[in-house]
Amino acid sequence: MEYILNPDKDKDCIFCKKLKSRDDEVNYVLSRGKHSFVLLNIYPYNNGHLMIAPRRHVSDLSDLDDSELSEIFKLIKDFKERLQERLNPEGFNIGLNIGAAAGAGIKNHIHFHIVPRWVGDTSFMSILSDTNVLSQSLNDLYQLLK
Repeated sequence: MEYILNPDKDKDCIFCKKLKSRDDEVNYVLSRGKHSFVLLNIYPYNNGHLMIAPRRHVSDLSDLDDSELSEIFKLIKDFKERLQERLNPEGFNIGLNIGAAAGAGIKNHIHFHIVPRWVGDTSFMSILSDTNVLSQSLNDLYQLLK
């Protein structure tokens, strides 16, 4: 509801803001690497929706150097495996949106999404009211994946 009622209230970059804080549990940061980090999406498309972002505030894939790309893709692989192990999804959507026209909600700090998928995980809720039903709290999911 916070996002719906106040969508543009905080103009600061959420990724940079979460990196500055050291309270990873409150910020749902699952892992910090040298060049990038992993966190839960607090507005998930599905249970287990994670985001992987570089530490540097860059807006395009071409702005990332080889070390950043390598670490990001290692984290994508590792957390995809962790999600498979702990949530047992039947598939995954893994990707990124670059620019507002491509659907990037946060267009100035590039980030990748990992979304676990199950057969039949869409329902009348998403079709009629653009609402997803999640069966697990973010706190429980954080503990499971941490």
